[in-house]
Amino acid sequence: MFRTNVNLLFVFASLLFFFFLMSCKNNSAPAVSDAEPVNIIFLHHSTGHVVWKGQSGGIRGLLGKKEAIPTWFSEYNQSNGTNYVISEQNFPKAQPYGWNNYPYDYYNIWVQNAGSQAYKDEPTLEMLTADYDVIIFKHCFPVSNILEDTGNPDPASPEKRMENYRAQYDSLKVKLNSFPNTRFILWTAAAHVKSNATEQEALRTKEFVDWVINEWDKPEDNIYLWDFYALETEGELFLKEEYSAKKGDSHPSAKFGERVAPLFASRIVDVIENNGTTTNLKGEKK
Repeated sequence: MFRTNVNLLFVFASLLFFFFLMSCKNNSAPAVSDAEPVNIIFLHHSTGHVVWKGQSGGIRGLLGKKEAIPTWFSEYNQSNGTNYVISEQNFPKAQPYGWNNYPYDYYNIWVQNAGSQAYKDEPTLEMLTADYDVIIFKHCFPVSNILEDTGNPDPASPEKRMENYRAQYDSLKVKLNSFPNTRFILWTAAAHVKSNATEQEALRTKEFVDWVINEWDKPEDNIYLWDFYALETEGELFLKEEYSAKKGDSHPSAKFGERVAPLFASRIVDVIENNGTTTNLKGEKK
């Protein structure tokens, strides 16, 4: 009996180790070419993970399930002889910084607390650009709960106001442009479902996204956009109900993530290979 229990424990431990290896493996796209690697990092929270894993990715790729973005890049590398190595991480983490990835937080970590040392255990741009050729970042849907302006923009304020967002983005652009050898891809704002935001908040979000696309983003620099907002709303003001994970939930569904993951991946590759000129902002071929 003792020998049997020991054998069962050994088998169980081996399975756990196997699942751990599969999780680590699926957390990035492995190199399959002798070409010079292009290292890509995707900084995100839960909405980003929906797109990363797609419909069959499981929980962080456990049980051998294939996550959408790493799988897409592995297949692209094999077909094209490229060596695009993409990985992902939560940014910022829940502790010690806090689960906030809004314009203020990127400004706070990357501009206000720039340098060679991490801020509250979060990497600065000086640290990230030393390791990655492409840096992708985004905001989660509470970014669209935008309050009315006060007439006194303050980039150091965490209040979600259009005037503050613009001031923070303007400072971020200067910072991003100071790393000309790194490409940055920013998702446009994630939208709420209709039950989670007022119409005025939604109108302000659309105005902010339009400003980012038409005024803030400049051609021929090192900053590019992926228009996640347009994919979620399709010309409306809110995340379309059929794209929601469930009623009243502003997270998109796994089915939606599966559908848009190739557009996200295509946009990344187009930025690397063509400076984003052969796809539109949604990642569709022109």
